[in-house]
Amino acid sequence: MDLNADFWDQRYQDETTGWDLGEVSPPIKAYIDQIDDKAISILIPGGGNAYEAEYLFRKGFHNVFVIDLSETALRNIKSRIPDFPAEQLLNGNFFELDRTFDLILEQTFFCAIHPDLRNDYVTKMNRLLAVKGKLAGVLFNVPLYTDRPPFGGSKSEYIKRFKRFFNILLMEKAHNSHESRIGRELFFILEKKSN
Repeated sequence: MDLNADFWDQRYQDETTGWDLGEVSPPIKAYIDQIDDKAISILIPGGGNAYEAEYLFRKGFHNVFVIDLSETALRNIKSRIPDFPAEQLLNGNFFELDRTFDLILEQTFFCAIHPDLRNDYVTKMNRLLAVKGKLAGVLFNVPLYTDRPPFGGSKSEYIKRFKRFFNILLMEKAHNSHESRIGRELFFILEKKSN
């Protein structure tokens, strides 16, 4: 299975997006609600319909970027939030992005990429984050599929992958998951190591 732009765009066109909650992920919403600095630069990779971006934008965070392979997903965001700056909706490959962010929010992107790319994901996150930048969000803590997304994982795997570049500030079972994900998510906050 080739998880390319056509694959993902077709999923949004057909509305076969079972991972899409139709609202901001509750653990991420709670995390956003405690951020005071609204000037920070934030990236949502593989953001899809990006309800998190909408929530941030409506709360006054205007330095928010979404990158996705699907043009349809990005059009969906623009139609819901007409004031969202078009230049901050990036149609492209996350692994080719070249800029720096203070915070990156993870919400179903990690589980959408092929597991062979997970180490590349970790390395790229390290490069995209500013000094002391944070990567936060949710990860599935269940096996899921091996031949198609969503690909699952475990806390032990994530710690092993991330500890090279990140201080693990928090990685625990999410206590406020969406009802469709109760008991299946870890909420995490990682901070880029300074060395």
